[in-house]
Amino acid sequence: MIDLKTPLWWRATLALGLGSMLVFINLYLTQPLLPLLARDFGLSALAAGWVLSVSTLGLAVGLLFWARVADRLGRKPVMLGCLLAALLLGIMISRVAGFGALVWLRALQGFFLAGLPATAVAYMGEEFTPKALVTSIGIYIAANSMGGIAGRIFGGLIAQWAGGWQASFLILGGLSLLLWLPLLKLLPRSRHFVPAARGEGARALLGHVRNPLLWPVYLVGGLNFMVFLNQYSYVAFHLAAPPFNLAPAALGLLFLTYLTGTFASGISGWLIHRFGLCQTLLLAIGIMAVGNLGLLSARLPLILLALLVDSFAFFLAHACASSWVGRSVQHHRALASSLYLVFYYLGASLGGLYLYPYWQWAGLPGVAAGMMLVLAVTAGLSLRLWRLERRVPVSA
Repeated sequence: MIDLKTPLWWRATLALGLGSMLVFINLYLTQPLLPLLARDFGLSALAAGWVLSVSTLGLAVGLLFWARVADRLGRKPVMLGCLLAALLLGIMISRVAGFGALVWLRALQGFFLAGLPATAVAYMGEEFTPKALVTSIGIYIAANSMGGIAGRIFGGLIAQWAGGWQASFLILGGLSLLLWLPLLKLLPRSRHFVPAARGEGARALLGHVRNPLLWPVYLVGGLNFMVFLNQYSYVAFHLAAPPFNLAPAALGLLFLTYLTGTFASGISGWLIHRFGLCQTLLLAIGIMAVGNLGLLSARLPLILLALLVDSFAFFLAHACASSWVGRSVQHHRALASSLYLVFYYLGASLGGLYLYPYWQWAGLPGVAAGMMLVLAVTAGLSLRLWRLERRVPVSA
C-alpha cells in the first residue's frame, strides 16, 4: 500500500489531481458563458442552462458505466482513455454552429468526462493506506475546485477576448490535450486491483443503495451540489443584467470564490481527524446556510461574500462525504464512489430546474430561500448518519 508523503504517493496524487483539473476545466468552462449563449441563440436562462445541465447529466450517466468497466478492465486505462476522448470532443464542439448540436456534443463529452471521477477514489481506496486516503481525497477535491475555477475564469476571458464562445472550447481543449500527455508516465499502475466477476455489478449496486451507511450520504452530496452549483448560474444572470451589466470575463472571475473551497478541501483531512466525519459535515452545512444569507442583499460585496462562504462550506462537506464513502465499503469501491457521484451530478443537472421557480418568484432572494429548504434536509440526513456512526462504526 502507498503510504502518506512517500514519493509514489506524491506521483499518484499529482497525477490524479492534474487529471481531475482537466476534467473540471472542460466540464465547467460554459458556466460564465450562459448569458452569452442566451443572447446568441435567443434563449431563456433555463434553456441556456441546458448546455451545463446536459454535460453534468451525461457525466452522471457515464459514472456507473465506467465504474463497471473499470472494475473489470482496470483503473488507469479507463481514466486516461475516457479523458482523451472527452478532450477531443471539446475541440469538436468549437466547430458547431447550432444549439442542438452543441447540447448533444456536450452530453457526450460529459459521458466521457465521467471516466476519471468514476474511478479515481476507488484507485486511491485500493492503493493508499487509510491515512493517506483521507489526505489524498482532500487534495483531489481541491484539484476539482481548482479545475472548476480555471475553466470558468479562462472560459469567460477567452470568449470575451477572442470574440465568441467557440474559442473557449478550442483553446482550452487544445491546452488540456497537452497536459494530458504527462499523465501516461506520472500515474502509477494499479498493484492491488482485483477484477470483479461477471454478474456481481447489479447485486453490488443494490447493496450499496440499501446500505444505511451510504444512501443518506449519497443524498447529502447530491442535494448540496444541486443548490450550490446552480446558484452561480443565477448569480451570473443577475449580474449580467442592469444595473451591473458584467461581461463574460468579469462573470468568470466570480468563480475565484471557489478558492475558499480549495482551501477547505486542503484542510478537510485535518478537520476530519480532529473533530470526526459527521461533526465536520454538520458544521459545513451550517456554515453554508449562514453564508447563503448574503444572497438576500442587492449589494455586490455581500453577494460575493455569500459565494466565498458557501464555497468553503460546500467543498468541506463534499470532502467529508467522499471520505465517508471511501471508508465505508470494502468491496466494489469504484461502484460505491461512482454511485455517490451519480447522485452528485444528477443533483447538478436538476438544480437549475429546481431553483428556476424561486428565481422567477423573487430573484436571488428566492434562490436563497430554495437553497435553505434543501440545506435543512441535508442537515437532517447528516444527523441520521451521526447516530448510525455511533452504533455501526465506519471502517478504518
